[in-house]
Amino acid sequence: MKSSNQALPFMAILLLLALLLSPASAITCSDVIRDMSPCVSYLKSGSGMPPAPCCTGAQAIASAATTTADKQTVCNCIKSASKQMNVNPSLVKALPGNCRISLGFTLDPNIGSVDFEAA
Repeated sequence: MKSSNQALPFMAILLLLALLLSPASAITCSDVIRDMSPCVSYLKSGSGMPPAPCCTGAQAIASAATTTADKQTVCNCIKSASKQMNVNPSLVKALPGNCRISLGFTLDPNIGSVDFEAA
C-alpha cells in the first residue's frame, strides 16, 4: 500500500503537466500516466524484467505515439515525472527494450532534449 500512496503525488503532478502540454498531439500526458502507472514501483526500485501490466501500458503508448508531436509529449511527460519520482534512470532507459517495444526515441530522464525520428 505504501507504493500507491507514493504514486498519488506523482499522478497529481502528471495531471498538471497534462494541462500544460500542447493539445495538438493525439496522445496526452494523461494517457501516459494511465498507461505507465503499473510501472511506477518497478522504475523506482525494480530489478529483472518489468511486470506484464507495465509492458502492456508501454506497448499502448508505443502504439499511440505515431507522430513526432506524440513522441515529444510522451518523452516530456516521462522526463518530468521521472524527476519528481526519483526513478532509476537505467530502468527507465531499459524499459522499451525489456518490454520488446520501440518508441522511436530513447527514454532517458537525464536528457535535456531529444531528436525524434520523423513519423
